[in-house]
Order: sequence, then C-alpha cells, then structure tokens
Amino acid sequence: MDKRPDTWPDKPSGKRLAVVTGGTRGVGAGIARAFVEAGDEVVVCARRPPEVPVDGVEFVPLDLRDPPAVRAFFDALPRVDVLVNNAGGAPYRLLAETDAERHARVIELNLTAPLTASLAAYEQLKSARGSVVMIGSVSGTRPSPGTAAYGAAKAGLENLVRSMAVEWAPDVRVNTLVVGMVRTELSRLHYGDEDGIAAVSRTVPMGRLAEPLDVGRAAVFLASDAAAYITGAGLLVHGGGERPAFLDAATANKEKPNEQRAYKEKAYKEKADKEKADREKEGEGGEAG
Repeated sequence: MDKRPDTWPDKPSGKRLAVVTGGTRGVGAGIARAFVEAGDEVVVCARRPPEVPVDGVEFVPLDLRDPPAVRAFFDALPRVDVLVNNAGGAPYRLLAETDAERHARVIELNLTAPLTASLAAYEQLKSARGSVVMIGSVSGTRPSPGTAAYGAAKAGLENLVRSMAVEWAPDVRVNTLVVGMVRTELSRLHYGDEDGIAAVSRTVPMGRLAEPLDVGRAAVFLASDAAAYITGAGLLVHGGGERPAFLDAATANKEKPNEQRAYKEKAYKEKADKEKADREKEGEGGEAG
C-alpha cells in the first residue's frame, strides 16, 4: 500500500475502527453496513473496489494472500478495534476434477489469509482490547461436496479461533460466526433462479435465506460490550439449520399437519380435563375433612 488515505484520523474520534476484509459485496458489504449503523468508522479491503460503495466506508485495495502487503496495510492504520475476517469463498469444484494446487489456493484464502490478517493486526487489537470476528460456515461442520477444500478450511478456522482465543485472552476476544445460506448477488450460482432460491429457502426452518445485514448485526454483537465475556465461541447464524434428510425419506411418522394438530389438541384437552377433575376431587376431600 503506497500511503495512508487522508480521511483516516490521526487521533481517536471516540468511535471504534472496524476493518472488514472482503467487505465490498455480499456478506462483507452487509457487515460493513452494520458497523456503520452502529456508529463505527469502517475500512474495507479487497482486491477490487465495490461496484456499489457503502456510505461511510473507506475502501483500500489489498490482496490478503500477500503477507507483506497485509502487514503494511495494518501498520498504516491509526488503530484497530475490530477485525472481521470475512474474505473467502470458493467455486463449485469436485475434488477429482482439478489439481491439489487449486484446492490449496482455496485453503490459503479461507484459512491462511484470516490468520495472516489477525497476526498483522494483533498489536493494535491488543492495545485497544479489541475483538476478532471470523466468518465461518456450516460447510465446516458437515460434508461439503463440490466445495470440500472450502469446508475443510472453515473447519480449520473454527479450531484456530478456539486456540487463538486462549492464547490472546484477556486482551483480545476471538469468535466465529458460523453462517448458513445467505441471499446475495451471487445466490444464483449456488441455488439457481428465483424458483430455485425459493425452493432452497423452504428447507430452512425460518423460511428464508439470511440477508447480509443479518450476518452483519450478529458480527456487531460479538464485537460489542454486550459480548464482553464471549470468546472462543461459535455463533450459529443459519436460521435453524437444515432439516435432516432422513425425515423426508422415512415412511414412518408421516401424519398430515392437520392430523398432528388434532392429536395435540386432543392431548391438551385430556390433560386439562384431568387437572380439573383432580382439583375437584381435592376440593371434595377438603370439605369432608
């Protein structure tokens, strides 16, 4: 990085400074927007500038896979209160359809780069008693066919967070947001057209995909004083997760919703009637005594 932008203050303004890697689109832009809403100064870094800039956000070009450039970027900042390691992702690619070097680049972006950025920001975070939020994924907790290297990297990221939290406590808190499916401008690449997105949304207990701002506000929480005792944790942001596939495949317990409702109503009425009878019986016993 050639020089520090003139818009960065030389002295603290009373606001926190939050750095969001890969914060130019999708989930990253939602995170940046959430920190702006919270009243923070926000700097985002990525290889390419945002197509739609977020008001109140400073952009700096940076390749997070270039450690010297990453260190120079953080050295130029006046302080760092919050680091959100969001940059990452992977194309759909079955393991045997490409070579190990390409899979290794996915791991480099999704695991090594967050470690590089965290180490580069450590001294500033320590001085500020700041917070690191890693953006993880449910792909790191279950099989991830087509994005296996990505899933492996996200699993490693969660373990890294737990170790980092122990080593850096009490000065720096480190947590993970374990994110499920999010609706972004790239959703069509993963889920298809609007019909495909709607069908996928119906598989989520909450009935929809997350919005980038949902993830952003969860990140703001983990970086806030409200989470002052939370470190080494993983917060699930997945709308309730995924319905187990075997439940739909099984032939048992297939009552229709109205039959299930009638059964519950009958059980509730029987319980209420029994409780009423017990109370009346107790009342009779009291009068006899």
